[in-house]
Amino acid sequence: MDNIFRDGILKGRVAFVTGGGTGITGGVARAMAKAGANVALVSRNIEHLEPAAKAINDARAGGSGEALAIAADVRNPEDVEKAVAAAAERFGKIDIVVNGAAGNFLVPAETLSPNGFGTVVDIDLKGTFNVCRAAFAQLKEHQGQILNISATLHYGGTAMQLHVSAAKAGVDALTRNLAVEWGRYGIRVNGIAPGPIEDTEGMKRLVPEPVKEKLRKNIPLGRFGRISDIEKAAVFLCSDAANFINGAILIVDGGQWLLGSRLG
Repeated sequence: MDNIFRDGILKGRVAFVTGGGTGITGGVARAMAKAGANVALVSRNIEHLEPAAKAINDARAGGSGEALAIAADVRNPEDVEKAVAAAAERFGKIDIVVNGAAGNFLVPAETLSPNGFGTVVDIDLKGTFNVCRAAFAQLKEHQGQILNISATLHYGGTAMQLHVSAAKAGVDALTRNLAVEWGRYGIRVNGIAPGPIEDTEGMKRLVPEPVKEKLRKNIPLGRFGRISDIEKAAVFLCSDAANFINGAILIVDGGQWLLGSRLG
């Protein structure tokens, strides 16, 4: 990420980032560390986390933050509680939570199994709740903040994405409700809804080339997003520059959502 913020804008902060080993939230974790925050990277797969943490620690310079890899399944509340405790023990506190753990696959609604639907809801929605709930005491003590990574799929109708759309709609509802309930404690709760982000595994795996060109034509800015676009939005929302923003879901999609689900 190009450094468009002042050096150390998140210095002294500690971020707990789920899904922080790869993809969008991997980028967010790197950006937060570069901005001065210490970061706990949390995912089920330690093999994804350790290289990501090493890369952050090897790149440390000046006021950059440190990274810690913690294996935990966000679907398991006990796992999450242990991970929160480990991060707080290592860094002394947690004052930023980024919920980015997610599951996705393409499937028509008529062949989507109850287990497949439930698995995505368990990771995306229940996992987000589990992390927020487990981190509440830390966030209350330090007047911290939550950033939930959502999507724009549920703003219209998206074929073969019923399970993800339902889960992310729930994440948006959770974001707004927690913003109302926990604002009294000084906790800000916001979300980012990325549109098509071209340098993610999801775009490579889930979107065929012919569909990509149709999608691109439907983006007013004429290009797909990049992980760096989400990184900048995340650092902004978690900085003091956004200290009166609460309950917002920032859409980062070049204006695509304004055109709905039309292709062509």
